[in-house]
Amino acid sequence: MFTDKSDIYIKAGNGGNGCVSFHREKYVAKGGPDGGDGGNGGSVVFVVDSGENTLIKFKYRHKFTAENGEDGKPGKFHGKNAPDLVIPVPPGTLLREKSTGKIIFDMGRDRTFVAARGGRGGWGNTRFATPTRQIPRFAKSGTQGAEREITLELKLLADVGLVGFPNVGKSTILSMCSLARPKIANYHFTTLSPMLGVVTPKHGKSFVMSDIPGLIEGASEGAGLGHEFLRHIDRCRLLIHVVDASGSEGRDPIEDIKLVNNELYRYSAEILERPQIICANKCDLIEDESVRERLRKYCEENGAELMFVTAASGEGIDALIERASEMVSALPPLTEYEPEVSSDEEKTLDRTVTVTKRGDTFVVEGEWIKRFISTLYLTDRESYAYFEKVLKNEGVYDALEKAGVKDGDTVSIYDVEFDYVV
Repeated sequence: MFTDKSDIYIKAGNGGNGCVSFHREKYVAKGGPDGGDGGNGGSVVFVVDSGENTLIKFKYRHKFTAENGEDGKPGKFHGKNAPDLVIPVPPGTLLREKSTGKIIFDMGRDRTFVAARGGRGGWGNTRFATPTRQIPRFAKSGTQGAEREITLELKLLADVGLVGFPNVGKSTILSMCSLARPKIANYHFTTLSPMLGVVTPKHGKSFVMSDIPGLIEGASEGAGLGHEFLRHIDRCRLLIHVVDASGSEGRDPIEDIKLVNNELYRYSAEILERPQIICANKCDLIEDESVRERLRKYCEENGAELMFVTAASGEGIDALIERASEMVSALPPLTEYEPEVSSDEEKTLDRTVTVTKRGDTFVVEGEWIKRFISTLYLTDRESYAYFEKVLKNEGVYDALEKAGVKDGDTVSIYDVEFDYVV
C-alpha cells in the first residue's frame, strides 16, 4: 500500500529533576550538598532511510514520544541522559507544521533533522552552594521537552517523471528502462501508485525515473487518480510526456498532450517550464502516417523534443534513455525546499516581560520566566531567596515598579503569588 501523507504528534523527553541531598558519612563533619544533576531528555530525530519509498508505517501510528531523562541522585551522581528517538522516513519527505502547512524541513538524501529537542536536566543542590549559602535545600527540576504536530508529505526524489493519459504505456517504458516491475495491463489506471526505477544508460550517469499514475482531464481538481500523485512531479527535473501515437483508443495524440499539459499548468505553472520529451509510443500500431508529421510540427512550434518508440518491443527505448541521460546531466540538481518556519533548534527564548494589572493583582508574564518557574521547587526560604535574586537581576522588579506596584500589593507570576515588599 502506498501512503504519501500522514499527520503525527511528536514529544521530546523531559529533563530529569535535580536532587537535593547532603553528604553523610561517619567522621566527616559538614559533608555539604551532594545532589546530582538530572539527565537530559531524548530528542526526536528524523533520518533518511533510502530503503523506504512510502509513509505506510505512519498510517496506524501517529504518536511518537522520546524517553525522559533520569533524575539526579545523591553522591553527586548525575541522572542518565535519555536516548534520542530516531524516526526513519523516505528520502524526499517534507516536514510541515500541521496548523499552518508551512515547511519545517526538507528531508533530502542522507539528511538528519532534530524536530523536537529534549528538555535539559535540572541542577542538583550542589550547583547552588556558595560561601554565603552553604546548605542549599533546593534544586531545579528538568525542563519540558518540545512537542509539536507535524504533517509528513512525501515528494518522491525522481530525476525523470513519466506523465500522460492512462494506458499509453508509461509502465511498459519504465519496465523496459529499469529493473522495476510495475503492473502492466490493457486497461486504465493499472498503476495505482507512483513507481520508481533506476535507469542505467550505456553512457553517462544513472538516474531515477518515476511512473506517475495516469492523468485525465480535471485531475488537478480531483478527477481520477492523478490529483493524488501530482506532488511527486514537483522534484522531477525532466518530464517524459508519453502519448499513444496510434490513437488506438480513439483519441488524438496532440489533444492528449494539450489536456495533460493543461492539468500540469493548473497544478503548478512552474512545472511546464521544465524541459519535456514528447514520447510517441505504440508506433507499430500507427495506421495514418500523417500523425508523425503533425507531431513533429507541434513539437517544433512548442519547443519540445520528440522521440518515437514502441515500448512493447523495445524499439527506440535505448535512444530515449541516452537522450534523457544527456538532458538530466545538464539540468540543475533536484529541487530542495527551504524552511518556512524556524526549527526547534533555532528558536531563542524571548527575554521580555509584560506586567498587567488585573483588579488588585499585578500579573507578570513572559516566555523565559514561565520556563524558569517550572524548574524551581519553592519549598523553603533559600529557594525563595534564589527566586527573588533572579527576578531582580532580570529586571522584573523594575518592570513592576514602572507599572505602579506599591508596598503590600499582590504579584502573580504563573500561579506563584506573593506580596510585594519595597
